[in-house]
Amino acid sequence: MRTAVTRPAGTPFVRSMLAVVWKDLAAEWRSKEILSSMLVFALLVILIFNFALELDASARREATAGILWVTLAFAGTLGLNRSMAVEKDRGCLDGLLLAPVDRTAIYFGKSIANWLFMLSVALIVLPVYSILYNVNLFNPGLLMVILLGSEGYVAIGTLLSSMAVQTRMRDILLPILLFPVIIPVVLASVKASYGYLQGSAMTDIQPWITLLVASDLIFTAVAFMVFDYVVEE
Repeated sequence: MRTAVTRPAGTPFVRSMLAVVWKDLAAEWRSKEILSSMLVFALLVILIFNFALELDASARREATAGILWVTLAFAGTLGLNRSMAVEKDRGCLDGLLLAPVDRTAIYFGKSIANWLFMLSVALIVLPVYSILYNVNLFNPGLLMVILLGSEGYVAIGTLLSSMAVQTRMRDILLPILLFPVIIPVVLASVKASYGYLQGSAMTDIQPWITLLVASDLIFTAVAFMVFDYVVEE
């Protein structure tokens, strides 16, 4: 007698999500369109700050957290815009929405791919910044903040970029929608990064980490609940 094998309920969802991630990574590996634009922009911002701010060593350490997150935030916005614009221009977005899969799997797949793109840029930016500014950024606490801050950024950014890409002014509309909403994530990331770089006590850093984690959870939950309705419009 043959025993029936029951697949886990979440397996189709996970397979669909990973297929979207793999599609985005494979497409980017061939074109290098998103990563190259994000990386060039991030390096230009760092170089501009390096030449524009003639600061001594202590002042540079004070400004490091702000400069780092300005760089990552603007590069991340560029990546979010290009990620959805490429899908829209090639007609892939309509194909994804017509696929017989849970649309939240599409959202999480796009979010994970965007998160990996943002982290890839951060991995290149950190050593370049360390060399130019003579500041060691390879701090375990700072790396954790970058992971959490990037997750919150792409969680709500992927949702808003899927809204903005449907309009003619998508390149301008996304920053207008994103920056006011993302303030808690950026503020908490800057404050927590500053605390780790300055060697502050954990009691001073913990409230900002708590705010960052709470913002990540709220943004991810909201995007999870409304993504299906957003892409229907």
